[in-house]
Amino acid sequence: MTSPSTPIVEIRNLFKSYLRSSQRVPVLEDITLDVADGEFLALMGPSGSGKSTLLNLIAGIDHPDSGLLRVGGVEVSALSEGELAAWRAAHVGFIFQFYNLIPVLTAFENVELPLLLTPLSRKERHEHVALALRLVSLEDRMDHRPGQLSGGQQQRVAIARALITDPTILVADEPTGDLDRESAEEVLGLMDRLNREFGKTVIMVTHDPRAAEKARVIRHLEKGLLNHVPA
Repeated sequence: MTSPSTPIVEIRNLFKSYLRSSQRVPVLEDITLDVADGEFLALMGPSGSGKSTLLNLIAGIDHPDSGLLRVGGVEVSALSEGELAAWRAAHVGFIFQFYNLIPVLTAFENVELPLLLTPLSRKERHEHVALALRLVSLEDRMDHRPGQLSGGQQQRVAIARALITDPTILVADEPTGDLDRESAEEVLGLMDRLNREFGKTVIMVTHDPRAAEKARVIRHLEKGLLNHVPA
């Protein structure tokens, strides 16, 4: 556990590169970043700037080449693949641009999925799912499959699924990129509420300045380098 003065995310001198043919291409260079507990951070930058790579490292989807990455007091950069998978399941809620819902499952069943790996009873799982869907104002759509829902509704189901395990951090990669303006505003309003009313730490990658306005801190990546922009 972290103390109130300790950042929920601590990154020091982080480097990440990828191998392209026989050439190593740097993506992130000497990144140092703190994210306070309960913060809403937007990572912005042009395509190829490294913002999604940085988000994936924070979420434990990928390993850095070098440097320190600590989330909630856990040194994520030192975990094995198996340890990372278990850590992600318990501590990270994912919100993707294209929802990643399973088409043959209802909204209720999609949200319930992460809980199937927990020791909760069926009754307890159902109580948790009902609460999460009520939080995103979709309790009247719980029996609908993704194809019966609008894009904004599907994204709200995805947010409920991300919240269901009460994760340490919520990570969102272009969460409004596939939505019309009205639906995008609804989703951003919900994320803002989760941050302000429920104290959820949100880290969002976006290229949309309107989306970034919801954040309290904006950091800008340019060619793998991090700059600070006050929100």
